[in-house]
Amino acid sequence: MFTGIIEEAGTVDSFTPAAQSWRLRINAKVALRDVAIGDSIAVNGCCLTVVRFSENALEFDVLEETRRLTSFSVLDAGAPVNLERSLRFDGKVGGHFVSGHIDGLGLIQVFEQRGSDHYLRIRGPVGSGRSVVHKGSIAIDGISLTVAEVEGDEFAVWLIPHTLSVTNIRDKKAGDPVNLEFDLLGKYVEKLAIPYLSRL
Repeated sequence: MFTGIIEEAGTVDSFTPAAQSWRLRINAKVALRDVAIGDSIAVNGCCLTVVRFSENALEFDVLEETRRLTSFSVLDAGAPVNLERSLRFDGKVGGHFVSGHIDGLGLIQVFEQRGSDHYLRIRGPVGSGRSVVHKGSIAIDGISLTVAEVEGDEFAVWLIPHTLSVTNIRDKKAGDPVNLEFDLLGKYVEKLAIPYLSRL
């Protein structure tokens, strides 16, 4: 479980195919604090398990399906990635509950500065608009953000300068894919409510 509050933007050192998976090596600092083999770390919002670490890098095994269905499919050495260690019971919940399980890919439609903030508009997968609520929460590449607009399968958020300075979103542009995780509580409500409503 995560909160969507990014701790740092690490840098991909390498991302190469291995015998049974892909091996992702990321240079990091904050995410290495107190790390242990088996720890969960969200990488661009995707929950991965630490299989190896050194003084300045973390390593993960990534399944081909994960690579194919997420923005990892375009990940190269040198790319910045958002990192967040899993939620501790004695920690703060500053964003919202994020599971680290990606629901789908979004495509950036508009990303531009408006005043001192930035406007980001994304098109989600077909039919995903039902899972996005105005003023609700959404995780974009693991970043907890508040939905400002919803129109069909497109939605928009506003980004403050701090978010740009500590995450990889600053390097994105129109046409880039991003990992989306819709609000966890909303997904449970939808799962429970649809069978009931279909009987009415």
